[in-house]
Amino acid sequence: MVIFNATIHPMDQTPIENGFVQVEAGKIAGLGEMSCCPPLSQGDVDAQGAQLYPGWVDAHCHLGLLADGLTYDQDDCNEITDPVTPHLRAIDALYPLDHCFQEAREGGVTTVLTGPGSANAIGGQFAAVKTAGRWIDAMVVKAPVAMKFALGENPKSSYGEKKESPMTRMATAALIRETLAQARDYLRKKRAAEQDSEKDAPDFDAKLEALIPVVEGTLPAHFHAHRADDIATAIRIAKEFQLNYVIIHGTEGHLIADLLAREQVPVVTGPIIGDRSKPELAHQTMENTAKLAAAGVQVAVCTDHPENPVQYLPLAAALCARHGLSQEQALRAITLDAAEIAGIADRVGSITPGKDADLVLCSGSPLSMDSAILGVWIDGVRVK
Repeated sequence: MVIFNATIHPMDQTPIENGFVQVEAGKIAGLGEMSCCPPLSQGDVDAQGAQLYPGWVDAHCHLGLLADGLTYDQDDCNEITDPVTPHLRAIDALYPLDHCFQEAREGGVTTVLTGPGSANAIGGQFAAVKTAGRWIDAMVVKAPVAMKFALGENPKSSYGEKKESPMTRMATAALIRETLAQARDYLRKKRAAEQDSEKDAPDFDAKLEALIPVVEGTLPAHFHAHRADDIATAIRIAKEFQLNYVIIHGTEGHLIADLLAREQVPVVTGPIIGDRSKPELAHQTMENTAKLAAAGVQVAVCTDHPENPVQYLPLAAALCARHGLSQEQALRAITLDAAEIAGIADRVGSITPGKDADLVLCSGSPLSMDSAILGVWIDGVRVK
């Protein structure tokens, strides 16, 4: 398939004013100016001058774990029986037939990072999945893609109501430290037993097994943190255990933007649309993303679906642009920068030969309310 006569926004190079994108076997096979376009055939798509972008990437949400319109019947977001559940896997709870997946596709969102909520200090494993499909195993881009940690009010409120630990920020951090230390020791003993047959391997522990790639630094730690002090705690713990980490939400990031830039920590901001519904959102501002980017922090924008419906991801980016983020940065925040922060830029986030053919055709800029989505392709298959 060839999409031709399009204004192409690859996101990793300058736009092509009038060009083509060639798709073969679900991958980007080539792109360039129309003067280099291969011979056309039936089934090719004339974009008629419309704007072609890589599919949007939502870097943090709970799509498929909280089915729309249902409550306990389809709430698989938080296992509020144990504050430490790193062995939980998002793929074991995702419901791809939830109609919100269709709304995501119709809105141009082709890939999401989705997983457990923030009730637990260590919530479990996030997955990066495509938004098209009926069988989750065939939709996975990468699983696990991150380990979910949570700081601040949510673990406190979840367990404080039951008079169980953690009831304070101190206890939440202590639980995380204790478990990471146990995982590090568990890994040390496993390696020692592998190298010396006379040493006993530790008894299998599903929780600690799940944390091995985290303490090895190969699986990113995604820290739910709104307040500046919670962000600082996340950084403190990450440094102690030499974690590869990302700050999720970062609501008060604008108050310490220079410090975050110094630490070179990426931040996924959002949900952008919403009120100050709890005390730790007191300093929420739509200028947050722009101030972080201006300081030199790499940012992505998320919906935190269902907090904001997943199809409104480009609207969230547009609001960030209205409040100081450049148009280019806003687009990258839901494409290439989002994919890079998520660790899946080898597959998605830009229109690059070899990457997945996830494409969105728009009548204008997706940051404009006047723009309509004319077509969406996932792995080269048209889904809208």
